[in-house]
Amino acid sequence: MSGTPAHQSMCFTLPLLPGKTGADRAAMLSCWRGDRRDDHAASRRRQGVTRESVWIQSTPAGDVVVVLMEADDLSSALRSVATSSDPFDEWFRHHVADVHGVRLEQGFDAPEQVLDYRA
Repeated sequence: MSGTPAHQSMCFTLPLLPGKTGADRAAMLSCWRGDRRDDHAASRRRQGVTRESVWIQSTPAGDVVVVLMEADDLSSALRSVATSSDPFDEWFRHHVADVHGVRLEQGFDAPEQVLDYRA
């Protein structure tokens, strides 16, 4: 269809600050299956996010999270996550700053994609 944006996907990693793995695991499980599930889903619908998956990966340099996001307009979705005044979104930004040391409201440099094979 002409004028319809292509569905976009992005993966990125964020370091977990020392001692914050358990807090992040608990928060993400709460967003997936717990008390924050409905607020998380409503937030992502507002932002146009169609998929968000998070994994915790242990590495010799410390734990990181691996994030997969999909949306029709990822730039717009990320901007919304960073600027929304919704209480869940404000909680989420505070959580990201606490466990990752990243302030989403200051902007987010998307990773450089260097390969995209599709059959």
